[in-house]
Amino acid sequence: MSNYRDLKQRAWEANMELPRRGLVLYTFGNVSEVDRDRGVMAVKPSGVAYEELTADMMVVVDLDNRVVEGKLRPSSDTRTHNALYRRYPSIGGVVHTHSTHATAWAQACRPIPCFGTTHADHLAAEIPCTGILRDDQIAGDYEEETGVQIIEAMGDSSPDDIQMMLVAGHGPFTWGKDGAKAVYNAAVLEELARMAWLTLSIDPDAQPLKRSLMAKHYQRKHGANAYYGQS
Repeated sequence: MSNYRDLKQRAWEANMELPRRGLVLYTFGNVSEVDRDRGVMAVKPSGVAYEELTADMMVVVDLDNRVVEGKLRPSSDTRTHNALYRRYPSIGGVVHTHSTHATAWAQACRPIPCFGTTHADHLAAEIPCTGILRDDQIAGDYEEETGVQIIEAMGDSSPDDIQMMLVAGHGPFTWGKDGAKAVYNAAVLEELARMAWLTLSIDPDAQPLKRSLMAKHYQRKHGANAYYGQS
């Protein structure tokens, strides 16, 4: 009997939502969820197809990347996930995908502008893109350095305000209070990336949404006096 059954089940369920949302192809993605009280996270095993994945296969790793439970190797992106968990205590789940439109923006090394209120409902700014890793970072602890790039691109911003990021030349990472919320943010990011691409296809000179309208939509959903939804 696993000592981490509930954690592994939640992480598995979050992982299985990726193919349902059309965010992964074959094995192109992973979700983790952290248990802060026990100092561990459960993450998808590396290279396992989603149609074969079970909750029992999820690998439990401590925040120093040591396997605590599991017979399979954890995701190759585990060290990136853990870099974020160690830096940001409010993060409870992390997702990495290679979803088509978000990855296209990452490959272009371009942040995604906020062209409309759909974007502003989730982020009152452009979706950031990291810098390209230096050669010494690539040759060193590559996955850890990918986390460092995300943290550097975040700067002084809160991970509660910015819950999605493009890693230049690579693809999107998202996070949230748990694995399910991180997957939700991955789906939102992919749709915002698609909308932005279509906007520029219609008008290559399209300008970002005016700041006052951007702030209004974000605050009505996330601000101290938010009134979107049911209380």
